[in-house]
Amino acid sequence: MNQKFKNLIIVAGHSVYIGRDFNNIFDDNNWILFPFQKGEPKLYVEHIRVGTEIARNDESSFLIFTGGQSRKEAYFRSESQMYWEIANHLGYIDDDLKKRTTTEEFSRDSFENLLFPICRFREYLGYYPEHITMVTFKFKEKRFKLHCESLRIPESMITFVGPNNPEDIELALKGEEKVINLMKDDPYCVHGELLEKKRQRNPWNRQHGYTVSCPELKDLLLYQGKEIYKGKLPWD
Repeated sequence: MNQKFKNLIIVAGHSVYIGRDFNNIFDDNNWILFPFQKGEPKLYVEHIRVGTEIARNDESSFLIFTGGQSRKEAYFRSESQMYWEIANHLGYIDDDLKKRTTTEEFSRDSFENLLFPICRFREYLGYYPEHITMVTFKFKEKRFKLHCESLRIPESMITFVGPNNPEDIELALKGEEKVINLMKDDPYCVHGELLEKKRQRNPWNRQHGYTVSCPELKDLLLYQGKEIYKGKLPWD
């Protein structure tokens, strides 16, 4: 296979858009938001804009919006699907980029926001990316560095892009500190409170098929240890 696309661009979803049309994408009422997310839609749209711009400027890149059907109130809309719809409506995705963009519909947290698009890239294209660019909130950079350590992704293989932060950055950092502390004993986010968050963000009990489409990662995807996974990885 001609491995034309080498660079994976990931835009992480944070909420689900439920507007009847796309004329008021900045209106909180058109999104399913937790109280701490009020006023954030403009920040999500900026993530979309930055991610698509990076992808448009790199013909060897493949763009994936990631985020599952995380809110029951949104029924079967996923974060990633609605991000793609917004990008398309705003003209951020031209005809060329449409041919090298897809969605990842199963991720439920930041760990899966990183791992599952890698799986989706492999599932769709048949091979793994050489480089990854992660687009999300700036304050989450430390968390994603820890995810990379858990996945043994070399620093040289990933670029982190944080276009903005929530207005209440102190509240965001307080929550971030709690998550990072939990990850110290649960680097794969599969136990206790971190597992419960995944369950809450999967109200329709959807299950991915990446253990089949990405056989090289099956053992990692099923791993529930508290030590760093030592099995063979495609990017070793």
